[in-house]
Amino acid sequence: MSALLKKELRLGALLLTYLFIGFGLMAMIPGYPILCGVFFITLGIFQSFLNAREANDLVYSALLPVAKADVVKGKFLFAAFIELAGFAVMAVLTLVRMTLLKDAPVYRQNALMNANLFFLGTVLLIFGLFNLIFVGGYFKTGYKLGKPFVIYIIVAFLVVGAAEALHHVPGCGAVNAFGFDHLGLQLLLFACGAALYALLTFAAYRKACRDFEKIDL
Repeated sequence: MSALLKKELRLGALLLTYLFIGFGLMAMIPGYPILCGVFFITLGIFQSFLNAREANDLVYSALLPVAKADVVKGKFLFAAFIELAGFAVMAVLTLVRMTLLKDAPVYRQNALMNANLFFLGTVLLIFGLFNLIFVGGYFKTGYKLGKPFVIYIIVAFLVVGAAEALHHVPGCGAVNAFGFDHLGLQLLLFACGAALYALLTFAAYRKACRDFEKIDL
């Protein structure tokens, strides 16, 4: 399996995909919906899938002495690698904002979402939705990319909008905590996001394996 992941990273991935990991830096932008950084990271993954499709990558992979399920696993591992690399960038910058910059006026006066553990949990949720809707959806046909990606965009920005608006709802202001305020709640929300990422990705992988087995390449 490590060989298939290396193939994806070295042959299937565009340089653009790696560069788009840098959109995790958007976690530092004040007065901006910082969850949009997640979308740009997934856009980079989409570009690699698009390039791989044009190069008939699935046919090439299926001709290798590996099971079809391993081909699916390679794609999911690649997507997860890029997602978690972007998440690592966001996590480091979020910790900087929660410690060194927790009292910075430019962030305190920001009406939009704050960078905290709830933010990181939402990041993982959106990545999980990408894996479920786009990566899993791709293996229904093995070539259609546009429809699952458009559906993902709609769902992702609905989540972004809901997350941005949540702390303005009466009684929900704690989700926008600064520093380590309301730490118990923050940890719970982060754990929920991490659990949903794992569950959505695993469910998408299992379904993609079943769907890909039915495709006659």
